[in-house]
Amino acid sequence: MQLVIISGRSGSGKSIALQALEDLGYYAIDNLPAMLLGSLVDQIRDQGERSHLAVSIDARNLPGALERLPSLLEELRQRKIDFQVIYLTTDARILLERYSATRRRHPLTRNSEMTLEEAINKEEETLLDIRDLADLLIDTSRLSVHDLRRRITDQVAHQHRDKLTLTLESFGYKRGVPLDADLVFDVRCLPNPYWDPTLRQFTGRDANIVAFLSGYPIVDAMSNDIQAWLERWLPAYQDSQRSYMTIAIGCTGGQHRSVYMVEKLAERLAPSMGEVQLRHRELGLQYTLSEQPATPLVSKPHTDEQQETS
Repeated sequence: MQLVIISGRSGSGKSIALQALEDLGYYAIDNLPAMLLGSLVDQIRDQGERSHLAVSIDARNLPGALERLPSLLEELRQRKIDFQVIYLTTDARILLERYSATRRRHPLTRNSEMTLEEAINKEEETLLDIRDLADLLIDTSRLSVHDLRRRITDQVAHQHRDKLTLTLESFGYKRGVPLDADLVFDVRCLPNPYWDPTLRQFTGRDANIVAFLSGYPIVDAMSNDIQAWLERWLPAYQDSQRSYMTIAIGCTGGQHRSVYMVEKLAERLAPSMGEVQLRHRELGLQYTLSEQPATPLVSKPHTDEQQETS
């Protein structure tokens, strides 16, 4: 049996993730009471008809049930049940906008006098233990429905439990650090192509930006240091039962230096790590190293990209 447990903040896309797994052949159950998880697993195994099960467990559960979830998961682990915990999160400000736009009620406001903002914050506190147990954290703040479905398909349904799934992501600090990053490296100290007006319109995937950055010894030195650190410590993360690692590399705007560094590191790490997934957040691109980039998954950088500072 392969069991996927979806949890996270209301409004972050849990239903979409569950539907994506259902479309892939999983037996999907939304809002499962946590105390029934063990019984459900036993029943599915006894019937032997379905080997893939996906359930959503979130703040709609009784508080006492959520408090017991860590021990329930440990029982499943001791019984050699293969399961993953996927946690979806979204920036609180975006959740406020989503609920205001749809005029839906937050689950925690239905039987209380809490404001929407208070309910969003309370839910995050309630789910903190589950978030800490998650095998994979997905930040859906900037993801469309199609983006999230692809992430679920690529990183969850097609994930091999016996190896580490490595994702390298470029981003711009001016739009915040990715919430789902496990490790973050800052490359803003490197020479910035933005200050050459003839290079501003290009990205770190373009030959002229590659030529610019590769001409500085400091760039290659930082790349070597990050590569050495990852090669030294990623096996330790894998040995500690980690199935996913997201390495985020940021520069100011997320267009030149971080993109170049992600591409370079992915090419170097692929021979030892196998398939490496790349995401360029500000460019709207996501692909594996062996693929050609697809049509952008999110919107292109805003025009204020041209206001980048060093």
